[in-house]
Amino acid sequence: MESQDNDFSAHETFTSDEKALLEDHFSNLDRSVFAITTPRQVDRGALMSRYSRTTKSMRRIFLDEFAHNQNRGVQFYARVLDEYGDDSVAELGEAQIAVEGLSNIAVKKIEDRRLGLSYLEKSSRYVDWSAKHSGEYLFYHEPAIMESEFADEYMQACNLSFDVYSRSLDPVIKYLKDETPIEDHYFSETGDGTSRPFPYLKDERGADLAQKAYNRSIRATALDALRGLLPASTLTNVGITGNGRAFEYLLTILYGSKLEEERRLAESLRCELDSTISSFVRRSNDKYGKSLQHYHNEIRDEAARLSGIHLSKMGPKKNGTLNLCWYEPEDTAMNKIVAALMYEQSPGATYDAIYRRVQSMTPETKTGIITSFAGLRKNRRHRPPRAFEMTGYTFDLINNFGMFRDLHRHRVLTIHRQLLTTDHGYVVPPIVRDAGIKEEFQECMDYTKDVFERMSPTYPQQAQYIVNFAYNYPYTMHMNLREATHLIELRTSPQGHIDYRRVAGSMYDQIKQVHPRLCEIIKFVNKEGLSLTRLEAEKKLARKQSSKMNHDQSPT
Repeated sequence: MESQDNDFSAHETFTSDEKALLEDHFSNLDRSVFAITTPRQVDRGALMSRYSRTTKSMRRIFLDEFAHNQNRGVQFYARVLDEYGDDSVAELGEAQIAVEGLSNIAVKKIEDRRLGLSYLEKSSRYVDWSAKHSGEYLFYHEPAIMESEFADEYMQACNLSFDVYSRSLDPVIKYLKDETPIEDHYFSETGDGTSRPFPYLKDERGADLAQKAYNRSIRATALDALRGLLPASTLTNVGITGNGRAFEYLLTILYGSKLEEERRLAESLRCELDSTISSFVRRSNDKYGKSLQHYHNEIRDEAARLSGIHLSKMGPKKNGTLNLCWYEPEDTAMNKIVAALMYEQSPGATYDAIYRRVQSMTPETKTGIITSFAGLRKNRRHRPPRAFEMTGYTFDLINNFGMFRDLHRHRVLTIHRQLLTTDHGYVVPPIVRDAGIKEEFQECMDYTKDVFERMSPTYPQQAQYIVNFAYNYPYTMHMNLREATHLIELRTSPQGHIDYRRVAGSMYDQIKQVHPRLCEIIKFVNKEGLSLTRLEAEKKLARKQSSKMNHDQSPT
């Protein structure tokens, strides 16, 4: 028996002339699921927005309102944004922007924007930063400082950091190879309890996959250890994908910055966005944008004024700390989470009624419910249900800036951070000490501190640029339990940087201490194998390459 055609589009027909107009703007003309392919971003967004305010179909809207009016999209957004202030429609325009040659101060300001933007940044862990271009290392020459009496010292501090980084790479690699020779690494191949040396794998060219994996791991570990020498002025690249609303807010933040680099960046971004989604970002520096910039500056100034009044005798933070400073009583958190777990599958029951029923359950019953959901997770990509967002944790941290950059990427966190300074000491990685370059590392850090302390009273914002990644940095992180699970399991994985693996492990221990029953949901924590962190991942990649090569070469 033929199935009935319930396709909505079957009820709409187009003339041959209409089809000719539509075919370059939609992926198909006769189905109810289709892609909008009209080339102009502004028209795609306007069509989506207009779609929600009419009974017409999408393709009919295009024929009636857009096909014969080239400015229809621009006019639509001007009216909606100006007359109605409906900011959400600006999310219907998207752009992808590459930014090259910006400092690690500016890139963190961009990445502070959590919603609506996605980032891919050049790695400081797997990329060698020692190369010179036109005879100079790649770091930002901050304009205010370069015009001040500190210009020479600034240049010397940044150049010294890169010099020590560059000449330390080979000694650290040699040390790591001496300490962890490839012959020490084996894996089980046959499954019968016997092991074969890892180096037997070859690629299609006959190259030793094990040796390549080992070399990559050694190099990554060396770059990990030395990245603390990099100053925040180090120039990096970042790719940004985002919607118009988020880009407009980012531009407003950058326009209102006290740093010239960030204000210049706003102009450059605005120029490129004007060529793609101009209708979505045009308010970033007009009267509305300037008002918002003024408001943000007032917030900063008022917080500074009140801190000066009420916190003038507060001492500095203790170096290298991680402290769980806020959490709910576990019984309260359990009640909220268990009630939320059952709410969606309890038709007709209110959350309040379910919560009161859960309150009357025994602790053993509630623990059993948490355990049953934890048991459903078979790997870390099986995220806990959203009910685990019902409780949260605030951590007070002070650890090296390089590690902050890694943790900063987690979008669901609420982070408050201070200026980057040399006030809180620095971290000497054990590999640096054991490889015999500790003294030169410390001399570099000490010179940075000396220059910073002379420069910062006059240029507190600009002085951040010379501070090395190894210097400790104070910030707070608030996260719900679902995000804590994701962060801890991801950041304790074997291929992770040793610094944040230890921090994530400590987060787990502190959460477990205050919420031992709820902590069962955090199942995939790995605290082992803190040396040569990339080797297991490289081994896995080599096995895949060898397996693919053998499969490709097998007879069909």
